[in-house]
Amino acid sequence: MTETTGLDWLADVFQATPLRIAVTLVAIGALVAVVLTFQRLQERLEERIRPLYSDIVSTAVLVGTFLLALATIVGVWGQTDQLRFIATEYDIGGDAVARAVVTFVIAVSALIVTRVVHRLIDEVLGSASAVTDHQREVTHRLSQVIILSVSVIVILALWIDDLGGLLVGAGFLGIIIGMAAQQVLGTILAGFVLMFARPFEIGDWIEVEGDQGIVTDISIINTHIRSFDGEFIMIPNDVIASEVVTNRSKQGRLRVEIDVGVDYAADVERASELAVETVADLEKSIDAPSPQVVTKSFGDSSIVLGVRFWIDKPSARRHAEARTAAIHAIKEAFGEASIKIPYPQRELTGRAETGGFRVADEDDPEGTAQTDGEPTDGRRRTSPQEGK
Repeated sequence: MTETTGLDWLADVFQATPLRIAVTLVAIGALVAVVLTFQRLQERLEERIRPLYSDIVSTAVLVGTFLLALATIVGVWGQTDQLRFIATEYDIGGDAVARAVVTFVIAVSALIVTRVVHRLIDEVLGSASAVTDHQREVTHRLSQVIILSVSVIVILALWIDDLGGLLVGAGFLGIIIGMAAQQVLGTILAGFVLMFARPFEIGDWIEVEGDQGIVTDISIINTHIRSFDGEFIMIPNDVIASEVVTNRSKQGRLRVEIDVGVDYAADVERASELAVETVADLEKSIDAPSPQVVTKSFGDSSIVLGVRFWIDKPSARRHAEARTAAIHAIKEAFGEASIKIPYPQRELTGRAETGGFRVADEDDPEGTAQTDGEPTDGRRRTSPQEGK
C-alpha cells in the first residue's frame, strides 16, 4: 500500500475513469463559468463596495477558481508525484517558484492598476469641461502603455540576469522587424500622430475617401466610424494620414446651401431678399454668420440662386432637418409672393433676319436668289405634281 501524497487522495476517492473525467469536466466548467461572468461579477461588486476593492475581490475569485480547478484536476488523476519529479528533473526549486509567484502577482497587479487608473481618469477628467473625450481616451491609452511596459520590464528583470544585453538585442531585432513591417509601423506612428495632432476627436462628424460618419474610437492602428446607415467602418490610420479629412464638427457650426431657380421674368432682388428672410426665421438657423443669397448662374430655365445659412452643433440629422425645413419654407414663401420656380423647358423659335430660304435652279445654280419658304441646301424644290 503506497502512501498518498499531496492531492492524490482525490485519486483514491474517484478511482473509476468515468468519475475522474466527470470531475475534470466539472472543474473546467466552473472555471469557464467564472470567466464568462467575470464582468458581471465586477459590476455587482461595484454597486456594494468601492471600485478598487471590487477589482481585487473579483480578480481573487478568478485566480482562486483557476488554482482550485488546476489542483483538482492534478489530484484526481494522481499527478502530484509526477509534478514533483518534473520539478526535480529540471531543477525547479523554491527560487523558481517564488519568481513565478511574483511574476503572477505583478501581472495581476498591472491589470488592476490599469483599471484603477482608467477609472480615475474618467472621474477626474470627466468633470472638467475643458477636457474632451478624445483627450481622456489618449490619456488612458498612454497610461496603459506605460504601466504594461514597466510591468514587462520588471518581470524580465526577475528571470534574466543580463537584462541590458537583452534590451540591446531587442533593439537590433526591432530594427529588423521595422524594416520588414514598414506598413504596420507606419500605421502605428500615424495613430500616435492622430492622437496628438487631433484633426478630429471622438464624436466628430468626418468624411474620409467618401466614407462619412461619427468617430467612435481612435486606436493606435485604426479609426472606427459609425456611418449614418448604421454601418461600422474601420479605416487604417495611415490612410487617414495620407488622405483629405473633412471634419464638419470642428468649428461647432456648419453652412447649409440650397440652390433654387427663379423665373427669368421674376424680380431677382425681391426673391433674394425673401429667401434671406425665410431662412433667417428657421429654428435651426443661427444669426452669425447671417444668411445670404448669391446669384450663381443662368440656368436653362431659370436664374439659379444659392441660399446659404448656418447651423450650430453640426450633425447629419440636424443638417438634413435644416435643409428640409428650408426647402419647404422657401417654396411656401415664393408661392405666396407669386415668384415662379419654373420647370425645365425649351423654347423653339425661328430667325426672322434670314428673310426666307434659298433655292437653286438652272438659272441660279449657286442659290443666290431668295424665295420665301424655299430650302437653302442646294437642291431644287419640286412640287408634288412634278414628283409624280
